Amino acid sequence: MDKILKGKKVSAISLGCDKNRVDLERMLFWMKDYGFEIVDDVTDANIVIINTCAFISPARKEALDNIFDMCLLKEKGVVEKVIVTGCLAQRYKEDLKKQIPEVDAFLTANENKDICQIIEKLYDVAPSKSKNEIGRIFTSRGSYAYLKIADGCSNACSYCTIPRIKGRYVSFPMDDIVDEAKYLADRGVKELVVVAQDVTRYGEDLYGENKLIDLCKKLAKIDGIRWIRLHYAYPEKTTTELLEFIEKEPKMCKYLDLPLQHIDDKILKSMRRRLFEADTRALIEKMNGEYHNIALRTTFIVGYPGETKADFEKLCDFIKESRFDYAGFFPYYREENTPSYFMDKQVREFTKKRRLRKIQKIQSKIATEKAREIMGQVFTVLVDYFDENTGYYMGHTEFLSPTVDFGVKIVDNENINVGQFVQVKFVDFDGENYKGEYYESSK
Repeated sequence: MDKILKGKKVSAISLGCDKNRVDLERMLFWMKDYGFEIVDDVTDANIVIINTCAFISPARKEALDNIFDMCLLKEKGVVEKVIVTGCLAQRYKEDLKKQIPEVDAFLTANENKDICQIIEKLYDVAPSKSKNEIGRIFTSRGSYAYLKIADGCSNACSYCTIPRIKGRYVSFPMDDIVDEAKYLADRGVKELVVVAQDVTRYGEDLYGENKLIDLCKKLAKIDGIRWIRLHYAYPEKTTTELLEFIEKEPKMCKYLDLPLQHIDDKILKSMRRRLFEADTRALIEKMNGEYHNIALRTTFIVGYPGETKADFEKLCDFIKESRFDYAGFFPYYREENTPSYFMDKQVREFTKKRRLRKIQKIQSKIATEKAREIMGQVFTVLVDYFDENTGYYMGHTEFLSPTVDFGVKIVDNENINVGQFVQVKFVDFDGENYKGEYYESSK
């Protein structure tokens, strides 16, 4: 390391999805390997990296707010360099360079691997050679880590900007993924959260056939890995074979994140989704019946262009009938240069908000009822961290995805350690977290 850069500290702000988080964790590893010190507090750093999201307008606003805050710290002399990466930089790089010249560098995804050399250039230091070894600096709490198996998306849903930002779906080589998983296991990771924009399409572009199950079989053979969780599955790719594998493989979490977005055929067709009402209902009926042990999370969009009151009420009825374990709801955001942006019959913002409140209330009641049904039962919990503010250990089960679903608050007990699997008896539910009591350690 050049003497100019010796002692420089780097801090990062991570925004957006788990796939973005993986990219940032790799960058942090390369910077630490180079010789930079990684610190948590941005006010203690010389260099701040902001990893951004640009999926919807609230995410862009959050990203810009953070960028302006860091530029203000730079103006005050608190930090020396501000670097922006992630989807906002990928989507608007040239415009941002003109509009926010205070930012020292905007990086596209392909430039992330050269982060150390880019910093060298910012400090007028002679460039070194990129290493790009396998490695991560974990930014999440707990003994789980996200394993990214593909980038981009080829589904071309009418409301989504991801294909324009990230490009077409590209599967990563299976051997590289397995090597990274082994690296994670060697560093104490016990749960792999397998992520991509569509995990159920893995391998089709690279190998000419779907390889998700083959990949998961290899991951399941890794010593130290106990749980493997899938985010996100597309309905038309959720086959009986996949459900059978999740059901029977001991290391597969009995959990599936399956975005459905709507139930009305007219809306689904306009969204350019590939599974319509009859097949969607058949799939959910199958999962609620034959595969009821697999917890199901899904997401829906309300207020999509052309959604009538009757369409929305039909969606509400579907939620009541299906009784999803977890469901997230989002108002439709009119994203520029997407097909739905140009559609007629845009729904008023007031109507979107009203529908959102109503459908969230329906799902909240269902989730609370289902939570009450399991009170008194004992479940295996992976302990993520100890919350000093509340005095509880926090963890999650295989049917609760970390940071996404409800958490588990465990009463402090001398037998509990972070990163440990323990048996916990559920005794209460407060609408956000389960409360549990230590039962015994898990083998």
